[in-house]
Amino acid sequence: MQDWLTMTACDLGRGIGMGQIDPVELTETYLSAIDAHPHRDRIYARVTHERARAEAKAAASRASMGLRRSLLDGVPISWKDLFDTAGVATEAGSALLKGRVPEADAIVVRNATAMGTVCLGKTHMSELAFSGLGVNPITGTPPCIDDEDAVSGGSSSGAAASVAWGLAACGIGSDTGGSVRIPSAWNNLVGLKTTAGRVSLEGTVPLCLRFDTVGPLARSVEDAAHMLALLEGTPPADLRGASLKGRRFADLQNVAKDDLRDAPRKAYDEAVDRLRKAGAEIVPLEVPELNDAMGLSGILYTTEAYGLWRDVIEANPDAMYPEILERFRAGKDCAGADYIAAWSKLKACRGAWDAATAGFDAVLTPTAPILPPNLDRLMNDHEYYITENLLALRNTRIGNLMGLAALTLPTETPGCGLMMLGYPGSEEALLRLGAAAEAALA
Repeated sequence: MQDWLTMTACDLGRGIGMGQIDPVELTETYLSAIDAHPHRDRIYARVTHERARAEAKAAASRASMGLRRSLLDGVPISWKDLFDTAGVATEAGSALLKGRVPEADAIVVRNATAMGTVCLGKTHMSELAFSGLGVNPITGTPPCIDDEDAVSGGSSSGAAASVAWGLAACGIGSDTGGSVRIPSAWNNLVGLKTTAGRVSLEGTVPLCLRFDTVGPLARSVEDAAHMLALLEGTPPADLRGASLKGRRFADLQNVAKDDLRDAPRKAYDEAVDRLRKAGAEIVPLEVPELNDAMGLSGILYTTEAYGLWRDVIEANPDAMYPEILERFRAGKDCAGADYIAAWSKLKACRGAWDAATAGFDAVLTPTAPILPPNLDRLMNDHEYYITENLLALRNTRIGNLMGLAALTLPTETPGCGLMMLGYPGSEEALLRLGAAAEAALA
């Protein structure tokens, strides 16, 4: 049964379908692993034992009657602590929301539950989702799978840790500037950033509504594809026959390779070489307008985030982690005209990006230019925190600013991911490319 803790979600689902795995035993195995884990309280904010057991029992009953609702019916997953769960606290990693108990599930939780997934609980996250590092001295800072003294990445820090440490078959997180992809890359997982507006945000604690997205952190591209389908209540992408032969990828040169540290650079170069050997054409590409777009991100993110949270924050600012409070307050004095002008400029940059990348199947970049930073140093060195946080999110933010779908895949080098940037709404095509690339990188 311990093998179940490292299997992909889809393999677990197939085992249930063949009668080899009992959903109740599977859920109890996960709950026992969570309860006994030395980092339980750093990974899970709350474990929903009662709900998980009830859902597992229902899944077992459906399986016995041949009435399973999806491939993942009966598979236990975790939810980032910004997705509402009925009767269970949802606090988004912040003391500002302590004791907040929603009456209903978020739409995505409702959809996934209706298709049979088992809710193990709520995972820790960066406070109000406003950091790519995962540091949270208020509620808990999950450890990185390869280095317990390092952070796991944010803001979906606990989501990634729950999967990487064998405490969930899949984790559901959110991505506003890289919050699914950074922790996925740093914990050797697959992470899917969906196109803004595609997956429902109803019942999800917001950060920046124009950039917020929902996506899975998983052990395989197949898992990510099936989890996306469950979040939406749609059929999964067909990954059969996926190939890199004849596919054309852009190798983004500007922004994404600035200040790239040695390990991510080496991992990326080796991964791109493997794609090339599998039949892909790789073409260097520069998009000068991207530099302009990156310069707009500060005003766009902080202004909306502060606008949404100003009243709550200023009513009790001392309850916040100072690094996160400072980042929110950076949007305090932005003029409305400047914010509108920034969005107008970003739309022009998006047009330039679309034109430059139109001839490619996807754009490739390193997921992050750095490896997971040391937690103690982040807690005691303000300048280091600022530098590492901005660098951590630099490459992933390209996908959010350009309004794209994006996928990160693990490479041979622990903590280093390969990112594929697709077109808006192209998740199914991107997942097929990801499945082919996953095979080439294995």
